[in-house]
Amino acid sequence: MATSTKAYGVQSEKDNLKPMDIQRRDVGDDDVKLDITYCGVCHSDIHTARNEWGGSTYPVVPGHEIIGRVTAIGKNVKDFKEGDLVGVGCLVDSCQECAQCKNDMEQFCEKGATFTYNSEDKHLKGQQTFGGYSSSVVVDKEFILRIPENLDEAGAAPLLCAGITTWSPLSHWKVKKGDKVGVIGLGGLGHMGVKFANAMGAHVVMITTSPSKAEDAKKLGAHEVLISKNEEEMAKHQGTFDFILNTIPVGHKMDPYIGLLKVDATMVLVGAVEPLEPFNGGGIIMGRKRIAGSLIGGIKETQEMLDFCGKHNIVSDIELIDIKDINEAYDRVVKADVKYRFVIDMASLKN
Repeated sequence: MATSTKAYGVQSEKDNLKPMDIQRRDVGDDDVKLDITYCGVCHSDIHTARNEWGGSTYPVVPGHEIIGRVTAIGKNVKDFKEGDLVGVGCLVDSCQECAQCKNDMEQFCEKGATFTYNSEDKHLKGQQTFGGYSSSVVVDKEFILRIPENLDEAGAAPLLCAGITTWSPLSHWKVKKGDKVGVIGLGGLGHMGVKFANAMGAHVVMITTSPSKAEDAKKLGAHEVLISKNEEEMAKHQGTFDFILNTIPVGHKMDPYIGLLKVDATMVLVGAVEPLEPFNGGGIIMGRKRIAGSLIGGIKETQEMLDFCGKHNIVSDIELIDIKDINEAYDRVVKADVKYRFVIDMASLKN
């Protein structure tokens, strides 16, 4: 059985987002239902709505940075109750049986993770999953996250994608107090990388092409700002970084950044899901350096990130919008005209 639910989405790659009705499954024995209070806007939402990566199945209802309050639970749900503040990130299901799922890395499920939108819905035949630009959602209890009550609800929404995307590599590569950490790019991802690395005790260097971003970077927790177009400044920092988080969202030259790494140090890519410009192999061979990639995080790791945010009172810097302004917000995201993440007040959907 299913229930009609208000949402905002697109019917084709050329459409603007508009109000629509979608079907949500009724609450099963292992399910949690939440009324959505806030939903972040991720660049992935735009890529999917506009079919820029290919593979979009319409209609598309984006949104995978979901905050809400529990309104109903199934009989097997013990860890959540009505009224709890919870979140749903990029994942809503996986096989739960393969080596990756058992290793708490559901994002790499060997049978294919079920993403919050534009994945095949296992519960409603012939339908894909619909995201958080909607009034409510029903999700398996294993994919519900507890949001610390001390955090600002709206500011917590982007933690569920931008937050975990930057936390996971910093945590996995064991960034620690005293490490020199570079964060390339000051956007939705980069601003979270700066906040996390600072809270971990690292010496944080924001690496950017834009001198105008220096003041903001320091307010967010960067100790230094390195203008990557300045060859003299780049030369001073050669071979000095323990770790670099690269959030640039498009293909770019890698060699200048590889040169910043120490021997045995790592640069992790989290932004550019596309071909990179060729780089010189000598840059990594001469220093046993590593270039790696990272995709969101599993549920256990995401909860660890949220608990860390609760302890350190970390949320995203956001601009709160009504759902009717979402198309304008998409255009502004494409122009990088947001500091640093849009979040939709989902109460506006009811109006």
